[in-house]
Amino acid sequence: MTTTITAAVFTDEVLVRAAGLVKDSYRPVWTGASGEESTGESVARHLEAAAGLLEADGWIHTYHHGRAASTALPAIESMSTEEMVREVLREVREETAATAPRTLSMALDHVAHGGEGDADTRDVAYEVLTLVVRALTGHEQARATAWAERLQRTHQDVTALLGAGARFARTYGPGVAEAPQAA
Repeated sequence: MTTTITAAVFTDEVLVRAAGLVKDSYRPVWTGASGEESTGESVARHLEAAAGLLEADGWIHTYHHGRAASTALPAIESMSTEEMVREVLREVREETAATAPRTLSMALDHVAHGGEGDADTRDVAYEVLTLVVRALTGHEQARATAWAERLQRTHQDVTALLGAGARFARTYGPGVAEAPQAA
C-alpha cells in the first residue's frame, strides 16, 4: 500500500522543529563550500526550480542506467570507426537528455548548472531538505535523498518536500526581515 505524503504533512510545526535543528547544528547551515552565505530566498528559488524540473520532465526514485550495452549496440566488429563513434554519441545523448526523468539529487544538481542556482544554493538546499526530513521523521540520521528514494515515495511526496523546503528557507533563512523563533 502506498501512502502519499501531502504538503499538509509538512506543517508549520515541522518547520519550527527544523529551525530548532539549525540552531543545534555544529556547522553553518546556510554557508556553502564557497564560504559564502546563501539567502533563504536564493535557496527557495533553487528548490522551486528543482520542483519545476521534476514537474516538467518527471521524477524517478533512483537513476536507471538504461539497457545493457551488449543489447543496445550493434556488434562492434561490423562497424566502421565513424559508425561506432556516431552510435556511441547517440547513446550518450539519449542517456543524458535534458528531458529525462530525474531523481531529487539530479534535479537539484541540474538547477545548480542551469542558471537558477549554483553549487552553494544546491548544497544548502540539500541541507535544508535533510533538516525538514529529520524534523518530520524525528530521526537524527535521516537524509532527504534516501527519504526520496524509498519505494513507497511518490512524485507528489517529493514535490511536497521541495515546497516545504522552499517555505522553510523563506521563513528561516538569512535575509528574512524577522524570522519566527524556533521553540
